[in-house]
Amino acid sequence: MKHEEVTKAIIGAAMAVLNELKPGLDEKLYENALVIELAARGHTVEQKREFPVHYRSHFIGKLVPDLIVDGKVIIDPKVVTAFNDTHVRTSPRCWAT
Repeated sequence: MKHEEVTKAIIGAAMAVLNELKPGLDEKLYENALVIELAARGHTVEQKREFPVHYRSHFIGKLVPDLIVDGKVIIDPKVVTAFNDTHVRTSPRCWAT
C-alpha cells in the first residue's frame, strides 16, 4: 500500500481519539481531535485546503479534502452507527496487521 506507514499512524491516532472521546459525537469534533492527535504525534496536518479543479482548461470547481496528513494522505473522517459489508470490503489491509 502506498504511504502505508503514514496510513497506519493515522489509524492509530484515530483509534486513540475514539477511545478517549467514545462514540456518539459529531463528526467535526472527531476531526478536530484527530488534527490535535496527529500534530502531537509529529505529523503535519492541513484542514480544508482548497484545490482548483479544471476540465479541458475550464475551472469546474474546488476540491476541499477534510484533512491532508504529511502532504501525502487525504482523510475524510466519517461517523457511522455500525459497520456493514461495504466498510469491511473497502477497509485498508493495514487495519488487520
